[in-house]
This record gives sequence, C-alpha cells and structure tokens, in this order.
Amino acid sequence: MAIKVVKNLVSKSKYGLKCPNPMKAEYITIHNTANDASAANEISYMKNNSSSTSFHFAVDDKQVIQGIPTNRNAWHAGDGTNGTGNRKSIGVEICYSKSGGARYKAAEKLAIKFVAQLLKERGWGVERVRKHQDWNGKYCPHRILSEGRWNQVKAAIEKELKAFGGKANIFSSSSSGSTYTVKKGDTLSEIAKAEGVRVANLQRWNNIKDPNKITVGQKLKVKGSSFSSTKPNNKKNFYELPSSVFAVTSPMRKGSDVKQIQKALAALYFYPDKGAKNNGIDGVYGPKTADAVRRFQLMHGLSADGIYGPKTRAKIEALFK
Repeated sequence: MAIKVVKNLVSKSKYGLKCPNPMKAEYITIHNTANDASAANEISYMKNNSSSTSFHFAVDDKQVIQGIPTNRNAWHAGDGTNGTGNRKSIGVEICYSKSGGARYKAAEKLAIKFVAQLLKERGWGVERVRKHQDWNGKYCPHRILSEGRWNQVKAAIEKELKAFGGKANIFSSSSSGSTYTVKKGDTLSEIAKAEGVRVANLQRWNNIKDPNKITVGQKLKVKGSSFSSTKPNNKKNFYELPSSVFAVTSPMRKGSDVKQIQKALAALYFYPDKGAKNNGIDGVYGPKTADAVRRFQLMHGLSADGIYGPKTRAKIEALFK
C-alpha cells in the first residue's frame, strides 16, 4: 500500500528564500533532525521562519508531510548554491532523532518505506540514496551514523524497494559483501559513495593509481573503513592536537598545528574530502577549516563559533580515545 503524503507546501511568495530553483532530482538525501519535533512541527517551522534552510519531506512515527515541491530545489545539503546535494537531491528529514526511542524507531521505519516509494516512483535504485554527510561532511544523519547502521538502513530501503517491485541496486556487491564488479557507466566516486567508503581507500585496496581508469568487469575490493563510525579503529589514528586557539585572521594562520586539526577533523568526516591528495589538507586556518570546526561544534553541543579552542580540542580528543 502506498504511503500517503500530506502536503503543507511553502507559500510561492517564499520560493525565492526556500526553493528558488527548478529541479530535476537525481538523488534522495536522508537527514536526522536535531530535535524531537513531529513532522507537522518540523514543516511548519521550516515554512514560516526567515532562514533559507529548507527540505522537501519530514517523516515521523505516524505520517509523511511535504513542505517543498519535488520539482524545486531545497537548501538542506550544505554544499553551496550550486552543490549537487542542494540542487539535485530530495531532502528527507527523519523526526524524533535527538532522543531516539520507540517514536524514532517508528519514524525511521516509515522513512525507509517512504524513500523506497520515492525510488520506485522514479525508477531508481538504492544507489541514488545519499546521507547528508556525503555532500558536505556534516555528521548527519547523526543517529544512524553514531549507531553504525548506515549500510543496514540502505539494505532495508533496498528490501522495501524490491517489495514495491522496484529495480535492484546497480551497485550491489557480490554475495560475500567484499567485492564489486564494475559495470558500464560506473565511476570510482559513485562506487565509493554507494559502498560507504572513501575513494582513496578503494584506490589503495585495489592498487589503482588513476581513479578515472577502471574497466568494465574489473572486480574491486570494497571491504574496509566506512563513513559509519565516528571513532577510528585504533589509537594509531590519534592526532596530537595543538593547545593554542585558532580563528580566521588576516593574514590567515598557517602551519603544522593547523594540519593536525584538519587531519583530525577529516578522520571524523567533518573536514571536506573532495578526493584531493591528503583530503585537501593545506595547513591554513581559513574559512574552510573554520566551517568544519563550526559543524563539528554544532553536532557535539559546543558553541558553534568556528574557533578552535580548549573545549573543541577536548571533544575531538575524546572521540579518539
């Protein structure tokens, strides 16, 4: 039975703020809310506030409510004005994410079915599903990630999609779950996202020097570290963090201390990873680093000022212990 969607769409007078661009969606992005509000409250607040932040659907334990038309973009992915997440993906917020419990579990279950329904309607496979983290590094959907269940959630979506009669995941691994056979049109980046691993890891595990050179029929090892966990697997990944305070200044501060901050944030998936060498770590405390610090602070209950100081250092170090 199809899931009924209750429409409570933003006023067209607010399109310029909330959803200014026509959109032909290519992905679905899953979020966890940062509070325990219902879908009705989430959509009402999103529609009526003066912030540009917006999303298409909110799902709680009882219903799905739509706030933005799916043929308009929404500002939910944090990857910029022209970012793929913001401009080409449908944003789905799972409610009651802060405290979890029975209401959250029911909301997540309904969201899984609803995302499968969206995929079926569009003739898509589960490879079109993304987490917020994929677009800008933010630790979201935070509850799913902190519980290490991203791959489990994707598998549940695929199971529901198959029940709907939808297409199979073109990025499914072999039955062993440790290899993937390259198909026509695949890119290493898309395979990495679908498998929840880094492009750099795929290159290392498969001795690939040029990420643009993979061949149809090639079997890739895909087993290894995923985005699902905040904590490194062992203390060898610990970074000696500086005790100094860092903020964006003019001229911008540079040095090995800043690199250590960037490396630690990259290990926790907050520092942008665009596939560049060393994750784009440049040792410069500029807007990019400050934004990564700000997002880290926001997700860990700190004052989100983008300034690296004692409290931020302590919170980062605690995640590596």
